Amino acid sequence: MPAKIPATVVTGFLGAGKTTLIRHMLANANGKRIALIINEFGDLGVDGDILRGCGDETCRDEDIMELSNGCICCTVAEDFIPTMEKLLDREDRPDHIVIETSGLALPQPLVRAFNWPAISTRVTVDGVVTVVDGPAHHAGTFAHDVAAVDAQRALDENLDHETPLSELFEDQLACADMIVVNKSDLMDSTALTTTTQALTDGSRPGVRVVQAAMGALPTEVLLGLETAAEADMEARHEVHHHHHHDDDEDDDHHHDHEHEHGHDEFESFVVTRGEIADPKAFAEQVADTIRAHGILRLKGFAAVESKPMRLTLQAVGPRIDTYYDQPFGAAPRETRLVVIGQTGLNRAAIEQALTA
Repeated sequence: MPAKIPATVVTGFLGAGKTTLIRHMLANANGKRIALIINEFGDLGVDGDILRGCGDETCRDEDIMELSNGCICCTVAEDFIPTMEKLLDREDRPDHIVIETSGLALPQPLVRAFNWPAISTRVTVDGVVTVVDGPAHHAGTFAHDVAAVDAQRALDENLDHETPLSELFEDQLACADMIVVNKSDLMDSTALTTTTQALTDGSRPGVRVVQAAMGALPTEVLLGLETAAEADMEARHEVHHHHHHDDDEDDDHHHDHEHEHGHDEFESFVVTRGEIADPKAFAEQVADTIRAHGILRLKGFAAVESKPMRLTLQAVGPRIDTYYDQPFGAAPRETRLVVIGQTGLNRAAIEQALTA
């Protein structure tokens, strides 16, 4: 049976910069074919920038699908599941699916929908990414343009219009596997540190909070989280039960000039060492190092004494998966780990901790 296709759910309030983040992801997909599902409501339509930023190799017009009859969580059976089946039934299935949904439709019902029998054996939730407007969060408003978010809500008569944005936001954080503090270039270092710490405190243990300007994050940071979120709903349940509505995301228009941030806010390096004696103890050593130094991703393989197979390690934050994948063969029996994080990692201390 073919492997399940991973799907990333991107959520956040109008104006947080989800569209920019996705456009950057598509432009830097490195040959990965990404299909995009956009939950559109009202007459906003798809942001044309996404279509323009989506290169031929990454995705074609038929790889961008719209759910145009309202909130995903209200139309799972008649809209979302058939759209997913259509995508999964293709001969040339995508490598990855990205679903953009607004902060007014909670991610939880959407994630639960991945357990529907029609799709559960063919697709899995790779991770939920919540995009936060950094300056707005610091100011205590959660959205850059609160009036625009309220106008969004007014489009749906089923919505509880009295629910404060702060409560909707708590539910976004409760479901997140990664939180992106966007527009970090508009904040001073104190505000950025305070906001990052507040978001870390407000999310589940092990959830990574990363900073971005103009949504520019490397795809290897955003994709490949492998959380299988649909099987883990107990840990990410709604804090507040309320019915709300969804609609498409608008770009951050006060940034109408294009910044070239690239990936210079991130760094990666390789740490090598000899064989290890105890795989379980080594995984704990790696997890401790990740926690101590705020490492985002760590991947690679280890040579275990007396084992011909190499041990593959994949870490997202402190959560580590290990499995034996293939014999070393003629390759040198060494342990080789790639460390990825935001600029400023203490490389010497990390190397020392991983080789101890």
